[in-house]
Amino acid sequence: MTEKTRRFPLPLSSVANKAHGEKKGLSQQKTVMPQTATRNAATNSSLATSRPIRKELGAVPVKAARQIESSSSTMVSHAVRKAMVERVASQGVKDAKVLKALENVPRHLFLEPALASQAYIDASLPIGHHQTISQPYIVARMIEVLRDNMQGGTLERVLEIGTGCGYQAAVLSQVAKDVYSIERIKALHELAKSNLRPLRIPNIRLHYGDGMLGFPQIAPFDGIILAAAGLEVPKDLLEQMAIGGRLVAPVGSSSQVLQLIERKSRHEWVTTNLENCHFVPLRPGTIA
Repeated sequence: MTEKTRRFPLPLSSVANKAHGEKKGLSQQKTVMPQTATRNAATNSSLATSRPIRKELGAVPVKAARQIESSSSTMVSHAVRKAMVERVASQGVKDAKVLKALENVPRHLFLEPALASQAYIDASLPIGHHQTISQPYIVARMIEVLRDNMQGGTLERVLEIGTGCGYQAAVLSQVAKDVYSIERIKALHELAKSNLRPLRIPNIRLHYGDGMLGFPQIAPFDGIILAAAGLEVPKDLLEQMAIGGRLVAPVGSSSQVLQLIERKSRHEWVTTNLENCHFVPLRPGTIA
């Protein structure tokens, strides 16, 4: 594949099929969505005080970064984003690499323009289809827990269940070598692709499918993170954890708790309850 024809983010099948000698075949069907980073940038005015995004996201090419930074609005400046990170740190997140990743990713580009003014408050916000973008604190907290592993924080291969608008995948891409993200709602899968494409992050691969099944062709994963709550963690996901790997997921229905599951051996998993939380429900199947 030449640089001219490369598309970002890369589809998950581009890795899975290559590994199994199969032909690449993930559908590139375009779904028209009102909520994309490109449109959001186009609706915002120029911000002279914003720090250049190309300095914050190493994977962002200069041309793309200039296009985004030149159309940022004053309400989503780097200073506002930094204040959000300081607030998250005051809530107990201490991992400097995670906090820097949170500071690097422009959250407002993943929201509708009408919600951009709320992008850096510590709250979940609607992204359509009865789904939400998680609050910054919980995104940072879950990733911090993933990194607190026996490998000194190294995350080679991470699986995200519930891509949503793509924000958490973008943050994960700053701390993990490879990020694989599955979304069951087709329109949100397309939305995430649209939101992430202008950032040209090379280590994210998206897949439309049933997240409860995971992605066994790519497993094992040394980190798995769920952005939706089930009554229990699906067994398929437990089996796809590497030995020594960590899984972080909300568990419960009306009352939910954030759980850490560590795989100690082929047949042993240890579960630790961390804190109360609230997520949308984890559901099987796909929605076209």
